[in-house]
Amino acid sequence: QVQHALRALVLPLEKLQEVKGRLLQAMHKGLSRQTHAEANVKMLPTYICSTPDGTEKGSLLVVELCQSHVRTLHVTLSGNGNQNPQVTSKIFDMPGDVMHGKGEALFDFIAQCVRQLLTDICSPQGRLPLGFVFPFSCRQTQLDKAELISWSKGFSCSDLEGKDVVQLLQSAISKQEIYNVDVVALMNDTVGTMMTCSIGGKPCEVALVVGTGTNSCFMAEAQQVEMAEETSGRMCVNTEWGCFGDDGSLSDILTPYDQCVDQESSNPGEKRFEKLVGSLYLGEIVRHVLITLAAEEALFVGSDVAVLRTKDVLKTQQVLDIIDTEKGVVEARRVLEALGLQPSERDYSQVQQMCRAVVSRAAALCATGLAAILTHMCRSRGLERLVVNVGVDGELYHGYSRFGEIMQSVTELLVPECVVTLLPSVDGTGLGAAIVTAVALRLAAQRQEVGWLLAPLRLSHVDLGRIQALMRQEMDLGLGRESNTKSSVRMLPTYVCSTPDGTERGQFLALDLGGTNFRVLTVHVGQESIHIASKVYVIPTDITQGTGEALFDHIIECIMDFQQKEDLSDQVLPLGFTFSFPCKQMALDKAVLLSWTKGFSASGCVGQDVVQLLREAAQRKQHLGLKVVAVVNDTVGTMMSCGYEDPNCEIGLIIAGTGTNACYMEEMKNVGTVEGEEGRMCINMEWGAFGDNGCLDDIFTEFDQLVDEKTINPGKQRFEKLISGMYLGEIVRHILLVLVQKQLLFQGRPCPKLQIKDIFQTKFLSTIETDGLALRQVQAILQDLELEASFEDSMLVREVCRTITLRAAQLCAAGMAAVVEKMRENRGLAQLAVTVGVDGTLYKMHPCFSQHLQETLRDLAPNCTVTFLRSEDGSGKGAALVAAVACRGA
Repeated sequence: QVQHALRALVLPLEKLQEVKGRLLQAMHKGLSRQTHAEANVKMLPTYICSTPDGTEKGSLLVVELCQSHVRTLHVTLSGNGNQNPQVTSKIFDMPGDVMHGKGEALFDFIAQCVRQLLTDICSPQGRLPLGFVFPFSCRQTQLDKAELISWSKGFSCSDLEGKDVVQLLQSAISKQEIYNVDVVALMNDTVGTMMTCSIGGKPCEVALVVGTGTNSCFMAEAQQVEMAEETSGRMCVNTEWGCFGDDGSLSDILTPYDQCVDQESSNPGEKRFEKLVGSLYLGEIVRHVLITLAAEEALFVGSDVAVLRTKDVLKTQQVLDIIDTEKGVVEARRVLEALGLQPSERDYSQVQQMCRAVVSRAAALCATGLAAILTHMCRSRGLERLVVNVGVDGELYHGYSRFGEIMQSVTELLVPECVVTLLPSVDGTGLGAAIVTAVALRLAAQRQEVGWLLAPLRLSHVDLGRIQALMRQEMDLGLGRESNTKSSVRMLPTYVCSTPDGTERGQFLALDLGGTNFRVLTVHVGQESIHIASKVYVIPTDITQGTGEALFDHIIECIMDFQQKEDLSDQVLPLGFTFSFPCKQMALDKAVLLSWTKGFSASGCVGQDVVQLLREAAQRKQHLGLKVVAVVNDTVGTMMSCGYEDPNCEIGLIIAGTGTNACYMEEMKNVGTVEGEEGRMCINMEWGAFGDNGCLDDIFTEFDQLVDEKTINPGKQRFEKLISGMYLGEIVRHILLVLVQKQLLFQGRPCPKLQIKDIFQTKFLSTIETDGLALRQVQAILQDLELEASFEDSMLVREVCRTITLRAAQLCAAGMAAVVEKMRENRGLAQLAVTVGVDGTLYKMHPCFSQHLQETLRDLAPNCTVTFLRSEDGSGKGAALVAAVACRGA
């Protein structure tokens, strides 16, 4: 009979694996917004998103509601790694009727305890933040807002379920005329345990408590905690795993002894996992085992065992004393004889075996729960191997040395891919609550300072409306014959007066010059499709910054090489030239360079017709088969390329790594710089220079100024320097440097690599802002820059990147809103439907830019329905199509 009872209490490894799988399913159910309501394992968000970094300091109060008393603490942290905190504590025994009386009486008693503590410590001046340890199931919506879900551990105060316990405590404290105490954070004992075990340079991301009851918490990926609105970083989740099995999922491991304990409890059918593990129940399980064995005459033969039918006659602490290897048998004799039993020598050892089996099963089940958490963490972080510290507290763990050993060994068997270190917590509830509160205050202060720093970069709807109006004003000035020179937006006529209509045919040559790489293309426009062949050529820096002759000679040499390779040397094809620099167009095939951008500074070119420079280079190289039909910039090429796909495309937009620009079809009657009133003409806005006349100075921040000063054209292309990919990484870098200087980032450690210009590339922004990218991967990106980042650091870097990208997209949308509204008004329409052909690496490669742009544009121009069509090879194919349209017209 004894062996039969023991077998029922011992769970084989295969069964523990099954239980682990069921708990994982229950955890996923609790995390999901769709299934949370019916989940037994509630996976409650705690709104604790950071563990301590050792800089926390100040005076704090803690109130801990315990089984039979209230503990109050005054804690002083010195910011030295949280070592050697000063702690003053006072315990107040709770009158028995308070646990079962009115809720108001409970909180009044707690507030009285706070007042007495303040009296005893001669309350310091100033505000005192308070952390509240409330070890019951709560639905938390903020760190300082939590509604009680249900009582446990013998409490049953009325009128409290569904109410905010933080507000109840704050009101009770005010009733005591204590006006300098603010309840800042609410947590349970498990969270406090995790925080305490995170001090001393040992980060801790999991905690479990095995005491009267049991619970666990861990740092989950915030995007998986669907019941909270957080989407980045991590958040501590309170699993409330004591309710695991309330849906019957543990029925195959429940013994008749467990069923008896459950039926005699105050909450039958609830907290099934806790009743297998918590110290409140282990003595009771052993008692029922002994009752059964005595009835079978396997134990206490000849003894009157009626005493064993009395509930709670055997305490868990007695069970722990009995299984102590050194004095266990002696303790068993003492306990059993005190109950009036007459055990034999054999009974003592068999009772000891039973006690050991019950407690060992509890340790194995705790390990199984821990294994489920570790597996979840490993999978959600995409890791093959997880190294983690686990804080543990509770009388079972501290009271029985073998408990931790069993947990460790079973955990290693269930999750061999995890390296687990169990850290015993010292006052996890009291000191841990103080640290939670201190961390919350540190983060709040940091968020406030970061908010102030980033505030000038965050544009309101009013700001954007004003920028839209300024762009419209500059556009009107740029179109006027007399006012053109006063505008920072040049509004250059392109002499492109028509978009493709689909009848274009033939073979064309195209050049695409807009950066340090340029392309030569041949484009065959057929009845149903366009075929392109192209080759990319590099322009060395010494040529981009040398003489104009050398630059255009290099271009002609590349054209000749391409024609030879494509067997086109004997043909004279119409050529469209995409020249993506500010030019004053005098005719479709004549464009005077106004200024170099994008790092070019070749001499002898500004003020010259670039088509003529190309023709002269062809003569020098004796290349006679050059027939330049049209010169356009990449923006016009983009519009034309997309216009071939969508006849409604009348706007071109470039948002690239090197620059930004826009063009659109303007009514000829509004173009004062060109003769003629009929029809429309494409206007190359050259909006990258918007603001060069000072009209955007109030949105130009200190960081923008620092970036501008180090460019080759300070004070020029100011709008472009707020939007283009060439500059966004640099803006972020300067912000990060200030955050480091203010000790808000990387704990203020020196970051020599961050001092290097252009080290923080714009492609990093695209990667860091990718949805679903774990912060561990963000850390890896920063580590490549020799930046040792915590998860909090990674979140802050991500926030800076998002702020800069959002501003760039919003500014681009404000400019585009001015364009589409002008087109709508020009045409006298109540609603305009138009397509924008768009190209550029920033638009195409960044995961959020296009969405931000389109959302903001809808907001700023509600009377315009704007479709964005991504250009495929707009600058190359578009130039050929301009030539094709010109040839069609001719």
